[in-house]
Amino acid sequence: MPATQLIHLRAGDWHAELSASVGGSVARFWGEWRDGARNGRVDWLRPATDGGLAGCDPLSMASFPLLPFCNRIRNGRASFEGREIRFPPNNPAQLSPHPLHGIGWQRPWKVITAQQSHASLTLDVPATDAWPWHFSAQQQFTLDEQQLAVTMTLTNLDHAAMPAGIGHHPYFPHTAGTKLASAVGAMWKSDAEMMPTTLETTPEIKRLREGVVLSELDLDNNFTGWERSAVIEWPGDAQGPRRSVTLRAQAPLDYFVLYCPAGADHFCAEPVSQCTDWLNLRPEYGQAAVGGTRLAAGESLQASFTLAPCWL
Repeated sequence: MPATQLIHLRAGDWHAELSASVGGSVARFWGEWRDGARNGRVDWLRPATDGGLAGCDPLSMASFPLLPFCNRIRNGRASFEGREIRFPPNNPAQLSPHPLHGIGWQRPWKVITAQQSHASLTLDVPATDAWPWHFSAQQQFTLDEQQLAVTMTLTNLDHAAMPAGIGHHPYFPHTAGTKLASAVGAMWKSDAEMMPTTLETTPEIKRLREGVVLSELDLDNNFTGWERSAVIEWPGDAQGPRRSVTLRAQAPLDYFVLYCPAGADHFCAEPVSQCTDWLNLRPEYGQAAVGGTRLAAGESLQASFTLAPCWL
């Protein structure tokens, strides 16, 4: 399927477009609204541009899958049960020795089904020196008049146990007055290269629990103790009436990443199953602080989340 050929899902006033070719990504998710004589379209996720689609740029998509690991691995180096990970830098936006977001976001996916309100994509990845395990993945997308539901499945096809992380990377519009509320327990503070250093109960924890206007934050951090829900609210503006999206996740998406750069027109609120550099941090901090899963040969890891829009 060409990169610019999209799968269009529709349910009532909600629409979603998927790009299998660009990392199995959600390209756009929007709604139609009417208010008396006024009507229009509002984007629930930051929409992909035509240029981003033509250039096969996953960083320009609305949301992309994270697997078989989420976020960064320090210097692309880690060990797991006798096998060495030697993952090369893979960030197209900046020079960094720390590869990020796994493999799925930079591979074309195969379309299995594409119907009016449901689509299924799959991916098969042979073992390499970078990631020495053979695995497959599947994404199921279902759109109804209440929400967009995404279910991801990661399967270890190798003969040896594999470390596994899974998640998604949604970009949301950041306009004046955008507010986020989410219950989290602790935050990984980071160094200048956005690598975690210490796990602390910071002032941001209370602010996120109470709901914070995002223009007051400048973060790129992992959070533990996430209660698997986040509510994003936008005031009424030129794009549409006052509105919200509720992100709900299921285990093992027990960790949360907030990327909210000062002055940007977008932010990311990511449901994930492990924190940045979990393989290297786990010996010191333990499983609960970093997450991650051990998948035996033939085992699968499944994770689901929903995005439910609402007019306020």
